Order: sequence, then structure tokens, then C-alpha cells
Amino acid sequence: MNDRLRRQLEFIEQTDALKSVERRTAPIGLARRENSAEHSWQVTLTAMLLAEHANEPVDVLRVIKMLLIHDLPEIDVGDVFHYDKDGIDDLHERELAATKRLLSYLPADQAAELLSLWQEFESRETADARFAAAVDRFMAFLMNRNNGGGTWAEYQLAAAQVLDKNAHIVAGADSLWQAVTEIVETAVKSGHLTEERDV
Repeated sequence: MNDRLRRQLEFIEQTDALKSVERRTAPIGLARRENSAEHSWQVTLTAMLLAEHANEPVDVLRVIKMLLIHDLPEIDVGDVFHYDKDGIDDLHERELAATKRLLSYLPADQAAELLSLWQEFESRETADARFAAAVDRFMAFLMNRNNGGGTWAEYQLAAAQVLDKNAHIVAGADSLWQAVTEIVETAVKSGHLTEERDV
């Protein structure tokens, strides 16, 4: 086996650990939590299908690559609940270190490409990254809508809190943001989201 293939296989073996990272969101209709590998598959499928709704033309393959790697640091850091992230000052640094550690298994050229894509996703400064980030966050809305409020109900989140924390969706896909606001309105009416945050 040549060295390049050996390194690529080692990276693939390392990323298998993403299957053991439990998220807060449950698959539709199931009581168990989804894992991050399941999320990665579903969000890439969704991006492929919904690319026509991006605000700007996007390179679907680049978007898919971003979405396939953006959660890799969870192997080391774990899944951090979206609404808790602001309270962790060093989260980005820890995730960057984890990403670099995992990518170090790859040949240098592939590691550099994927690190650049991971950083692009995090910064949301390109059309590809904005759309990828929009689709990534949109998934929770689909899951929660189909699971009786899901994590919104479990953690007693408020509509304004959910909309504020996910407002970046509009920068990637206006139509997805419109769907989000409709889902939130329905969730409030059904009692799955509160109208105001309890203090």
C-alpha cells in the first residue's frame, strides 16, 4: 500500500468516530438521538436537493464538501447544543485544533483543501458557505417540526430566541428563512415554542 492511500484510509478510520457522537436532535419519529454522521448525510442530501433555493449561485460539490467536514471536530469536542455555544469562549479554538488533528492524517494537499473549506464554512463569507450554513441550521427546524417540538419543547425555548440564533439562514437562502418563520409560527400556536423566554 502506498503512503498516500495509507494516510487516506487512516483518516477515514478516524472519522468513523463521528458515528458515536450523539446530538440533541432525534430522527423523525424516533425516541433516540441522532448521531453526527447521520446528520452529515442528511444535511448533504438536503443541500444537493435545495441548491436551487440559494440566494446566489453555488458550487454544490463545494457545499457538500463543507457539510461533510464541518462537524468533524465533534469527534474531539463533542456536540455542543446550538443555544449554548455563546457561553463557551474557546469553542472555536478547540474545534479548530480538533479539525487540524483529524486532517493531519491526510496527505498535505487534501488536508489543506479541507481545512480551508472548514474555515470558509465557519466564516460564512462566501455564497457557498452561507448556503451550507443555512441548510445546516435548517435541519433542526425540520426535525423539531416533525417531533412535537423536539429540542425546542425539551429546553423550553422561545420563538424570538430561536429566530435570533438562526437569523443567518436568511443570508444563504431567503426561501428557507420564510419556511423557518412559518415553522416557528406553527410551533408557537401548538405550544412547542413559547412566545417569550422564561427568566
